[in-house]
This record gives sequence, structure tokens and C-alpha cells, in this order.
Amino acid sequence: MNNIPNVKLGLIAVSRDCFPIALSEMRRAAIAAGWEKEGSKTELYTCPVTVENELDMLKAVADVKANGVNALVVFLGNFGPETPETEIAERFDGPVMFVAAAEGDGDLINGRGDAYCGMLNCSYNLGMRHIRSYIPEYPVGTAEDIVKMIAEFVPVARAVIGVKGLKIITFGPRPQDFFACNAPIKGLYEIGVEIEENSELDLLVSYRKHKNDARIPEVIADMRAEMGEGRYYEDMLARMAQFELTLLDWAEAHKGSREYVAFADKCWPAFPEEFGFEPCYVNSRLASRGIPVSCEVDIYGALSEYIGACVSCDAVTLLDINNSVPASLYKKEIEGKFPYTLTDTFMGFHCGNTPSCKMCDSRAIKYQLIQHRLLEPAGSEPDFTRGTLEGDIAPSEITFYRLQCDSEGNLRSYIAEGEVLPVATGSFGGIGIFAIHEMGRFYRHVLIQKRYPHHGAVAFGHFGKALFEVFKYLGVTDIAYNQPKSLPYPTENPFA
Repeated sequence: MNNIPNVKLGLIAVSRDCFPIALSEMRRAAIAAGWEKEGSKTELYTCPVTVENELDMLKAVADVKANGVNALVVFLGNFGPETPETEIAERFDGPVMFVAAAEGDGDLINGRGDAYCGMLNCSYNLGMRHIRSYIPEYPVGTAEDIVKMIAEFVPVARAVIGVKGLKIITFGPRPQDFFACNAPIKGLYEIGVEIEENSELDLLVSYRKHKNDARIPEVIADMRAEMGEGRYYEDMLARMAQFELTLLDWAEAHKGSREYVAFADKCWPAFPEEFGFEPCYVNSRLASRGIPVSCEVDIYGALSEYIGACVSCDAVTLLDINNSVPASLYKKEIEGKFPYTLTDTFMGFHCGNTPSCKMCDSRAIKYQLIQHRLLEPAGSEPDFTRGTLEGDIAPSEITFYRLQCDSEGNLRSYIAEGEVLPVATGSFGGIGIFAIHEMGRFYRHVLIQKRYPHHGAVAFGHFGKALFEVFKYLGVTDIAYNQPKSLPYPTENPFA
């Protein structure tokens, strides 16, 4: 996934000048050795400058920048100097984590560092300066503990770096009946995301220029290999390959000052008739490479997908929170076999944008049933409404989540962990039966109550902890989740 940042960590130790500097340096060395022993693929550079004052701070920040560090761990090996240590975060252009040393060797005379206390002053000073940082749930520990904390920081840092370097490219306005996907772009600028909005005509002109592109046969061969014989329309492959190259070339030519790209495209009703196919399968292929292409010009859907791709380093998808599970299907296939009530379940669906690697073996390129009804003559064979990737989504742990800007321009988000059940849907599109504990209450008191759109992003695994920290780091204060019954929502009727 070359559209996702590579994190290079830096470790800076700080020391209060009335405490032994050797204490911080010894403990810093233990963290570096522990990280090396862990064998992480993420490089950790140890800054040789231990920061006791502001001049040290300038040297340390210059050193880590010169060594290509893009995410920083500031380690309070003892109490720590609150002004220089917070100025590190102020002057470093990237995500910063603060952790502190636990007392470890039993010597509470010359070996006591008081970092437990120093972390309070550090946090207070960060707040005074309005500096965002990542502080673990319990930020004090031994070298072994801190190595684990740093490992949890890596996906958070990767997402924050990605967001700061992201451009979302859109084509077309939101469809008339899908204004639910519309939202103020003000929230994008607040978290550092750039946006480029284009017409569908711009895309069509570029697509036509790619006709007979010399790279098309290579892309066709890759599509055949991905899908397997009998799972695609041979006569559609050249058109879809042409479109894939169009998007990839547009991304490269329009990145501008940014390193990473996501798309939010208008995919109906004009698209299939003018381009000659549905774009869903191509969208799924780009998503599998870390380049989300959201449906229906869902800008915050694309942003949400991209954040999930950065956190998980894996393919993600965007689905409608679509339909309830029939009671008959629930009773036959779910009740008594899985620990969920009927209202814990729902079907997540989209026409066919979920990457093939996240679908069951029965997946195939098909046609969009709803669009066929709408756009092609009744009773006719599907033509330009072909191009969706359909089938049941494979069973997996999942995280359903979204970052959204509301009508007042405020960023808010939700996160809920669950799973895709190994139960056949018997339906069409890219679809799966999702199960999330207390989904019924979450649906009513978060999704409906807070007026979220019908699209939710899906990461394939449980990534709630990292996503929560990413949203916090980006300054999102409203982060909802599926609360247990013992913790009622503010709008939940206690007499119901």
C-alpha cells in the first residue's frame, strides 16, 4: 500500500536538571534495546541529545528532523523539564507521544525519578499551550511496558501523518436523493486535509484520453488473475482497465503538495450510461491498494476509509447501514448459534465496491440490479449497468466507524466493534450480515439521534482503540460507541 505513510519513530529523553541525567539516559537505552528485541518493522531512532533546557530542545528537534523522523516519543526518564519537553511537541511537525518511567530498581534515594509526578506537569503545560499529543491510557511504565505503548502509538501516528498529507479528489456533486452524504468541507481544513472538487465532465474527458492506453492489456491480465475464469465480463475489462488508469494518473498528476490521495466520485445515475459500465469493481481494486474511492461523492466516507486503511494497513470498505435481518433468517441461522439478539444484527451493503480479498469465494463481477431497473429498458439484458463486484462479505472481525462534519461544522465520530457472521445473505450486491452488541440502541441513539448519514466505513479487524486515539488526536470531542445497557445514552428513555 504505497498510499499510506511509513512511520519512522524518534525517541527523545528529557531530564529535570535537579535529577541525575544518567537516570533518563539509562532508561532510554533500555527502551531502545527492548524495541530492538521486539523486532518491529518500524524503525526507532534514538536521539543522542537528552533535553534538560530549551537549547537542548532545539538541538534534539533538529537532530530527529535531520534523521527523517516523522513521529516522536518524548520520554520522561525522570521528572522532566515541563517547558522544554512541551516545546518539543510545539516545534516538531508530526504526531508526538508522551510517556514516563516507572520506578524500577528499588533504589528510591538516587534511583527515584518522580516521572509519575512530572507527567502531570507535562500534561498541564501541553494544555496551556493548546498542543495535541498522544498520551496512553496509563502512560507510566517500565521499558517493557513502554515498548508496548510505542507499538500501540504506531498505527495512530500513521493515520495522523496520513491525514495531514491527504488530498481528497471528488468528481461531481452529490446525487439529488443522497444529500445525506453532503457535509461542510470546513471540517477537512480543520484537521489539515486538502480537497479538489471536479466535474464529472473532467473525468469523462480524461477517461477518453486514455483510450488505447498501452498499459490496458497489463491491467486486464491482472483483473483476470484476481477474479478467475467465469467471474467477469470479458467485453467489459478494457473499459474498466481504462478507467482504473484514468484515476491513478489523475491522482499522480493532482496530488500537488500532498503525498496521499483518496477519491469521492459520483457513480450514478449519469456515470454508467456515459462511461459504459459501473465503476464499483475498479473502486474496489483501488481500495485494496490503500486508495479509497467512496461512492456517491461521500467525502467524509472517503476520509474515514483512508484513516482505517492507515490504522489497519489493510483494505477497507464503505457500506450502507442498509437493512434489517429478516426474523425468519435470524431464527434459522443465528439464534442460539451466535451471542446476538435480532436487533444486534443488520446487513451492510453496497453495489460492489468491497475489495475481492474481503469477500467469499463466490464473488463475481455482475450487474447493478437497482440501476438496471432505473436506467435500462425493462426486460433487457444488462449492458452498461454491469461492473459491480458482488457476493457475500467474508466472515471477519470488523470495526464499523465514521468521522463526520455535522451541519454546524463540528467534527464528530462513532466507533463500534463487531463481526461479519458466517451466514449467507441470500441477497445481491456486496453484502454481509453484521453483528454488533447493542446495535439497536446504538442505531437509535447515535446514528439516528446524531443524524449520521447511511454510509459507514468498515475496517476488517478490531481497531476501535487505535481509531479512538486518532479521533482524539485530531481534536474530535464527540466520539460515540455502542454503549452497554448499564450505561444509557443521554437521549435514551429510562421508562421505555
